[in-house]
Amino acid sequence: MATVALRSPAGKWIMVSTILASAMAFIDATALNVVLPSLQKSLNASGADLFWILNAYLLMLASLILIGGAMGDKLGRKKVFMMGILIFICGSAACGLAGNVLLLVVFRILQGIGGALMIPGSLSLISSSINAKERGKAIGTWSAFTTVVTMGGPILGGALADAGLWRYIFFINVPIGIAALLMLTWKVKEIKDEDNTKGLDFPGAITIALGLALITFGFLRIPTVGLYHIQAYGSLAAGVLFLIVFIIIEIKSNNPMMPLKLFASSTFSGANLLTFFLYAGLGAGMLFLSLNLVQVQGYSQLQSGLTFLPFTVLMITVARYAGSLADKLGPRLFLIGGPAIAGAGLLILSFIKQTNGPSDYWTTFFPGVLVLGLGMSFTVAPLTAAVMGAVSDHFSGTASGINNAMTRISGVFANAIFGALAVLFFSGALQHEIKTISINPKDKQEIIQQASNLGNAKPPTSITGTNKQIIEKAYHTSFIKAYANIMRISAALGFFGALMALIFIRNSTVIKDNKP
Repeated sequence: MATVALRSPAGKWIMVSTILASAMAFIDATALNVVLPSLQKSLNASGADLFWILNAYLLMLASLILIGGAMGDKLGRKKVFMMGILIFICGSAACGLAGNVLLLVVFRILQGIGGALMIPGSLSLISSSINAKERGKAIGTWSAFTTVVTMGGPILGGALADAGLWRYIFFINVPIGIAALLMLTWKVKEIKDEDNTKGLDFPGAITIALGLALITFGFLRIPTVGLYHIQAYGSLAAGVLFLIVFIIIEIKSNNPMMPLKLFASSTFSGANLLTFFLYAGLGAGMLFLSLNLVQVQGYSQLQSGLTFLPFTVLMITVARYAGSLADKLGPRLFLIGGPAIAGAGLLILSFIKQTNGPSDYWTTFFPGVLVLGLGMSFTVAPLTAAVMGAVSDHFSGTASGINNAMTRISGVFANAIFGALAVLFFSGALQHEIKTISINPKDKQEIIQQASNLGNAKPPTSITGTNKQIIEKAYHTSFIKAYANIMRISAALGFFGALMALIFIRNSTVIKDNKP
């Protein structure tokens, strides 16, 4: 299979088109976190609705991304990549036009289907097109640019939300996607494995989709019906059963969507475990940080987005060099230190109480965001290079799909589990805060029921005057306590990711497999 130089015209077009397309998906995720308060008000959405809006996309992405990678390897990486981009921009336009929560959730599912075909195609095209000596640098460049754009998402989202234009978070994908499609059509050659004659693993795709959907549904129902309701424990048990069936199918299948032999590489296994834990912590941490800034700390949505600017600057200045250094020194040291530093950043952020708003940013949120950004800057490019370097070119699409699936699956679980935990933490803290207030039992019950709305909780209309102010303060205090617990669990996941690197990742494996 012919490869091209990174600096050649063909190499540059591959990089630009893959970065543009990937940026659509990543910017959509981070920008959406910031506009959630505006979206919640505009569509009259509950806290549970918000998690479904997030998870509808992540769920389809996690469920189908493995088969998206396999389809690229078999049918043509460019063809499947372009198909994914087209579906994604159609779904994005529909999301922007959605008039209620149900329609938005349905169209987010369509976005997820497009993303599942699109996201693995970007890294697969790079790995199979750029020559082996420059592959680490190419992946580092892709990681740096896509992460910068991703972290620019909150700034863009905040500006649009403050202007009452949150729907443009979805509409902006349309011109970006069209530009990527034009570049791919005219400037990038098709690449596929001519000797790949195996079919696609539809039983595997169906079982993992059902398993993840049921587990997500079960966790999302816990705050409403309790753990011991059939909707909660029944869904969780059925979901676990489907995941077990998925593993059995993959063991017996002649053409598995997740070839288990890839996990014989300790580096590949360790990198994917690291990805799961780190991105679960990062996703939950950034979501609750965004909600805290806007709903409790008094930041505008643009100011909330700007708090992530140090993260973006670090990704611009550090991430690409980390990828190049990982090529020379191996990724192990970066993948131990990076997640540990990121975990420390999340831990620092967990200790922040009520502040005086943006004027206190430099002494409150800035240090934690800086440390978190530094940790992720050391991690992103070496992690991607380790995953792609641990397998042969033949499995590049599948390996990219597996690693991206780990990121999305961790996001699904983090949103579902942390969403349920946040409501439970919030309710427990709220009950403690209001137990001494003289109000009738009916009003107290209404106050507690508002816990499902988290930082957007509002006192019942029957409560006025001093009691209303006390309840509003109790809501803020309770959210901050819930936020602190969530951030500490997120930090622990970052530390656990570093432990996975320490145990499993070896430099020699990647260096050996990367030799042309």
